[in-house]
Amino acid sequence: MRVRNRKNIRQNFGVASCLALFAIACAFAQQPGASTKPSPSGYVLGPDDQIVIRALDGFDIGDKPVLIGTNGDITLPLIGRVKAAGLTVEQFETALADLLKKYIHDPQISVMVTEFRSQPVSVFGAVTTPGVVQLRGRKTLYEVLSMAGGPRETAGSTVSIIRLLENGPIPLPGAGPDPTGRYSTAELDMQQILDGRNPAANIEIKPHDVISVSQGNGRTVYVVGDVQRAGAFNLGGQRTISVLSALSMAGGLGHTAKPEQAKVFRPSPDGQKHEEIAVNIKQILVGKAEDIGLRPEDVLVVPTSSRKVFTTVIVSGTLAAAVSAAIYAGVIVH
Repeated sequence: MRVRNRKNIRQNFGVASCLALFAIACAFAQQPGASTKPSPSGYVLGPDDQIVIRALDGFDIGDKPVLIGTNGDITLPLIGRVKAAGLTVEQFETALADLLKKYIHDPQISVMVTEFRSQPVSVFGAVTTPGVVQLRGRKTLYEVLSMAGGPRETAGSTVSIIRLLENGPIPLPGAGPDPTGRYSTAELDMQQILDGRNPAANIEIKPHDVISVSQGNGRTVYVVGDVQRAGAFNLGGQRTISVLSALSMAGGLGHTAKPEQAKVFRPSPDGQKHEEIAVNIKQILVGKAEDIGLRPEDVLVVPTSSRKVFTTVIVSGTLAAAVSAAIYAGVIVH
């Protein structure tokens, strides 16, 4: 009986020593932990992630986070150096339990991530909150854009993705390596992502991807002449916008407008000439004429039937003179 008691004392002492050493290891954490929440299933640990290790059999082995080193390892008493990076949370729990079986009978280990820092994605350009977001499990392009607050109203029509080739090529038509041979690059139509028209384009985003939403600069249409609010209007993520939509942005027609003699001035690629397109807004409004799509830099001109002088926006290039003349081209004195 006395021998059995001594044996039990030694076993209990060994368990207590192991748990105490684990508590000491957790005390070496570099930062206090945030409120711990269950880690996403399948989350892959990486350098700079912070984790909390707990025993589920009633023994608390620390409440402070352990920082995974830049080499992907953590160092624990008795066990020594343990590779954490590259393992999912569940895999790491299993690895720790296997190592602890030498010291604890049937160890039940729980690992929770308190700081996600190892899977950054950079989101730049015309989004609400540009910067770095951390992936927590698998995320699609749409989800990552949402994490950055979504595209701003001034966003352009394209979103580009740059990916380290070591993470695999971007699985999209037209994707290819950049000139350095280190990255895969692709460009997508923003509107297809936002409205779900092309589900295949909503690809899974990988750690260290760089996502850039184009700015709307150069993607504006102008509405001038006898309208309520002449000005420049951004296309956002759309490639074109209808005449009636542009007119609505401008507050609608003025009281003395001549909508049947409206024109669209479209610049040529060389910027030296322009195309004039007759637009009968009056017939479009009653469904007797087809609406047309305005492209970036198009100018919709609504003439007036009075001698009222309108303040217009500045239109670049050689269009300015033509637009000014068109506003008053059909003036009729009552």
